[in-house]
Amino acid sequence: MTDLPYPLAPEPAKAEAETGRKLFAGEVEFVKGVVAMSGLPPADRLEVCFAGRSNVGKSSLINALTGRKALARASNTPGRTQEINYFTLGSERYLVDLPGYGYANAPLDKVEQWQRLLKQYLSGRATLRRAFVLVDHRHGIKPVDQEIMSLLDSAAVTFQCVLTKEDKVKPRDRDAVLTQVRKALGKHVAAYPELIVTSAEKGDGLATLRATIATLT
Repeated sequence: MTDLPYPLAPEPAKAEAETGRKLFAGEVEFVKGVVAMSGLPPADRLEVCFAGRSNVGKSSLINALTGRKALARASNTPGRTQEINYFTLGSERYLVDLPGYGYANAPLDKVEQWQRLLKQYLSGRATLRRAFVLVDHRHGIKPVDQEIMSLLDSAAVTFQCVLTKEDKVKPRDRDAVLTQVRKALGKHVAAYPELIVTSAEKGDGLATLRATIATLT
């Protein structure tokens, strides 16, 4: 029997889990919201970004990772995040919350502006070490996700798929969604070969994601 492609990331070793816990329990502060590439902070440290469809749960996941209820603004209104939002993770990392892509409750010209900024950032930020592409576990990878993944392929930016809202998926549906996700990821050369499954509400997968970010070099 062969191993599944894109297996679930294993639980981190105790030392790695503690490194991740300390990083996210330490100083985490909002730096700025950026609406143009000229506004990006100095590229003086490693950074990771979170990308995903509007309302995929990026803000909720960031808040859960950091243990801060209102660090990233969560909203039931798709398209609320309209800027590239920078947060410090200690003194050596940035965590970047990207504008939600796909459907957004905003004028078309504004949506196009966000998408253009998103593409410029993903293609041109030398200190970006990994993109975490968030995918709603209930729905799997959509065509708009494939577009962002293809952009990351062309930019040679490694990305890792993070499934969100695991607690909202019926157990009988999980395997089918994972099969769809694995098949879709097989088309992308920049896809990191492990999945992380999370629930911001229940805390599942948070230690794994924290450790993954903390141990990037």
